[in-house]
This record gives sequence, structure tokens and C-alpha cells, in this order.
Amino acid sequence: MGMNVPEQLGRELALANRILYDHQIVDGLGHVSVRHPDDPELFLLSANRAPGLVRPADIVCYRLDGSSLDPQAPRPYLERFIHSEIYRARSDVHAVVHSHSMSVIPFACTRTPLRPMFHMAGFLGQGSAHFEIREAGGDTDMLVSSPYLGQALARSLGSHSCVLMRGHGSTVVGTHLRQAVYRAIYAEVNAKLQLSTQALGEPAYLNLEEARLSSETNDGQISRSWDLWVGRLGELDLAA
Repeated sequence: MGMNVPEQLGRELALANRILYDHQIVDGLGHVSVRHPDDPELFLLSANRAPGLVRPADIVCYRLDGSSLDPQAPRPYLERFIHSEIYRARSDVHAVVHSHSMSVIPFACTRTPLRPMFHMAGFLGQGSAHFEIREAGGDTDMLVSSPYLGQALARSLGSHSCVLMRGHGSTVVGTHLRQAVYRAIYAEVNAKLQLSTQALGEPAYLNLEEARLSSETNDGQISRSWDLWVGRLGELDLAA
């Protein structure tokens, strides 16, 4: 395991990667991070590795400028600045998931916000935010591969829990790792429901208070889902 990576949290972050892959939120690309529990100026993120293969040994500790604490660390993700700049901008955020889950893409490309279709997506009560990379960087390869673009993404996210990225994917945040994983999974589920419901008519979304109350209740149940998701993975080689 990398320098200054707590053993239990490193294992949990490896599991988070595997869970997101198992739910088809990420594939060979995408990533999830968690803020360091002892130093808010640091965060943990895998080295450049497919999420479905991440082990505790792959977890690296980074500073908020995107540099590794360990000068011998393996190659990093190009888009680690998504994580670093959101942590810098939002002290309440302790975990970040970036993905390209397919049902979310149409919403990002049409500036149509995700809104909560059902109680499991109460965290979307404010709707999703929108990030247009052209406004920050002109014509790009769509990747948030610099602190400047990471800062622009964090500004677009604002106080929301989810930001859609045109031509790219989405990023969700949480107050802890399991919550961020839950939100990434249910943002995709909600997108599927919203797409199918709109073919029937205008959905009756949860209002702000319904969404808030649902989110509070769901937050108390996340570990129940987490245990199921870990169990679905079966036997894993997570040797540090």
C-alpha cells in the first residue's frame, strides 16, 4: 500500500472501485477517491488502473495540487484534478466518483438536469449541475486534466451533489466514501427511470422536502446496501 494510506481505508477504496465496476458505473475508465481522514489537504486515489482491477496496493496519497506524496508512486490518472479541486473547493466533500455511465450522458449533452424520480435518488433534490468544458477551455479532448479545468468543474458543481459533464460523463460527491458510491449508482438508476418516464409524460418529481427527508433516511441505510454489494463481488484478491 502507498505511503500514508491507512490500511482499512485503502481496502475500502479498492472495494469501492470493484463495486462501481460490478454495477457498470465504470468500466476500464472512471475513478473514485476519498479524502484522507487525518489530513484534509490529502486524498486517496488509485494509480492509473482499471477500476475493476484496483487493489489496496494501487492506492496512492495525493496532495490538493494533484502531486503524489510518494515520489516513486506509479503513473497517476490524468483526471485526478477532478478530485483535488473539488476537495479544495468543498470542505464538506469527503469522497468523489467520476464516471461515464451511459444513461447519464444524454442528460449531460442536452443540459437536462437529473431530478429525483423516486426516494432512492433524494440526493438529487437540487437537480444536477452542468459543466460545459468549452466555456472554460475552448476545444479540448474533454478531459479535466489540469488544475484550471478542475477548478472550473468545481465551480459548476457548486453546492450540488452531482454535476453532469457535456460530452463526457458525470461526477458525484459525498460526505463519506460509501455515500458517494451509493450516489453514483443511483444517479445512473435515476437517469434510466427519468428517460423512460419522459416517454409517457411529464414526471412527478420529488419536491425539495420529500427529497431531503428521503435522503436523510437513505443515508442511514447505506451500509446495508454496501454489505450486499461487497457480497456480490465474491472471492477477491485484495492483498495489499
